[in-house]
Amino acid sequence: MNAYDEYMKQVVKPMREELVEAGFTELTTADAVNEFMAETKGTSLVVINSVCGCAAGLARPAAREAIAAVKPDNLVTVFAGQDPEATAAMRAYFEDVPPSSPSMAILKDGQLAYFIPREQIEGFPVEQIVSHLTGVLEQTCEN
Repeated sequence: MNAYDEYMKQVVKPMREELVEAGFTELTTADAVNEFMAETKGTSLVVINSVCGCAAGLARPAAREAIAAVKPDNLVTVFAGQDPEATAAMRAYFEDVPPSSPSMAILKDGQLAYFIPREQIEGFPVEQIVSHLTGVLEQTCEN
């Protein structure tokens, strides 16, 4: 591992831990993503994590707060820019949606039910993102 990769690994560690500590499982390889998608049942929240400020100040806090109110069956995350193969594999499951990070996908039995792109995260108050995500999770978890 070169010095840059080692530096980035240390920089993103707390960004990864923020979601893992909230109960998310990190999928760091394409195989892990494909295995999860092949076996997943129920409602899943997928957070496509990122190093950007809107991930730190908006997306991760909103995801943590929303799942405290409505807990889906599965919580997983991939890290754009850090785990490129895993991120590409996950994005392949919602191929009609342009790549966006941070973003959140809500899946029902492995099928995309709803997608919140960066454009609906960046520049919005965290409370609005929480409300949006909570509403989608409530609807998806009920059906």
